Amino acid sequence: MEEKFMREALRLAQKAKKKGEVPIGAVVVLGDKIIGRGYNLRTRLQMASAHAEMRAIDRACKKLRSWRLTGAEIYVTLEPCPMCMGAILNSRIERVYFGAYEQKGRSLTKELATANLLNHTVEVYGGVLEKECSEVLTSFFSEMRSREKEKKKR
Repeated sequence: MEEKFMREALRLAQKAKKKGEVPIGAVVVLGDKIIGRGYNLRTRLQMASAHAEMRAIDRACKKLRSWRLTGAEIYVTLEPCPMCMGAILNSRIERVYFGAYEQKGRSLTKELATANLLNHTVEVYGGVLEKECSEVLTSFFSEMRSREKEKKKR
């Protein structure tokens, strides 16, 4: 089941990539049904908070007409940043499944998930389809660096 939902998050990450965005996708699931989808649109929207998780959580909240997503899970292609973990905690999501581990910066995912902030903790499971999720990101940044080198040659 985890792979099924992560594959949908990967599909959304590809949509972000086609728009020139960092390819990250996320889905919020409740009772084996996707209730929110999102992908990174930070550059296009010029909004620091337009992360995949934030957009998926917003859509799920609108669908349920509630800020509480009790019993929900979120699947995201990259380990969530502290901002997104804050939204996950605040919305009372119960489980986080992510694909690729954050390599550049320290994400604090585990620390925030178990800190009992807002009287809530979150179960976290990393490495779901890790190879596929990592490859999407690696190829994006490799292609971006190649384009930048070509620009400098001109």
